[in-house]
Amino acid sequence: MSILVSPEQLNDNIHHGKRMTLLASLWAPGEGESYNQFTSLHIPTAQYADAGAAFVGLPGSRVGRNPLPDPEKLQSWFETWGISENRPVIVYDEGRGLFAGRAWWTLRWAGVKNVHILDGGLANWRAKKLRTLTGPGAIAMSNDIDVNPGQMEVATIDDVRSHDGLLIDTRTASRFAGRREHLDLKAGHIPGAINLPERLFHDDNDRTWKSPEEIRKVLDNAGLNEDNLKDAIIYSGSGNHSALTLAVLEYIGITGLRHYVGGWSQWSADPFNPVERGDRLHVND
Repeated sequence: MSILVSPEQLNDNIHHGKRMTLLASLWAPGEGESYNQFTSLHIPTAQYADAGAAFVGLPGSRVGRNPLPDPEKLQSWFETWGISENRPVIVYDEGRGLFAGRAWWTLRWAGVKNVHILDGGLANWRAKKLRTLTGPGAIAMSNDIDVNPGQMEVATIDDVRSHDGLLIDTRTASRFAGRREHLDLKAGHIPGAINLPERLFHDDNDRTWKSPEEIRKVLDNAGLNEDNLKDAIIYSGSGNHSALTLAVLEYIGITGLRHYVGGWSQWSADPFNPVERGDRLHVND
């Protein structure tokens, strides 16, 4: 099965009773709001996954807004969901893809190998007029996977400071250039980085993924290829846009990039770290 699953494929799996774990990775402001969102409307057989609690750790200036999760806490979620070697995991979110991407990357980092993303999330599912349910969701089956952190490449802030290779920032162009910043302490980007906005890989209208050929064209336009991406470090504001970008890259067969999860939120919180502003959209700019 490809990383990417269409609504039609998922619906067929549900209709034929195929064994899988379907997770709704949701986040909403306000305590309990994401769970209310889930119980109000979800895909049949889905279970609730709190994206702000399950797939990230406690925020702080030294670690960023969405650091790596505590393995013991993540293990409790594994047991709640019933993660198993014998069942693929399919994740979805409300439609933007960011929380599904973060779920995909975190599960892979924790040692779950068979993880997939629903293309376009719940919004695309509903656009296809497929069945939805209300209520608490499916009951978990047995869990037989223990969290084994470190199964995806990670870069620390010290790695970034000493890095002399390709550094990729996947935030929007306005945040990268320092024209707009509403989440972190400073505007701009890490010196030397190029901008590869995650949104370039998705359809502007419905956030579904572009074809592999279109994705490779986006990379070509930025001067990127499998050779110069091998030793690259990728980041975003706090690891969500970059996690989704890593899923997209693996979708077309490109793996091995290091993920600076702390991202701009961690970098900009240190007053001694340099800041660069302005556009840089190509390797040779």
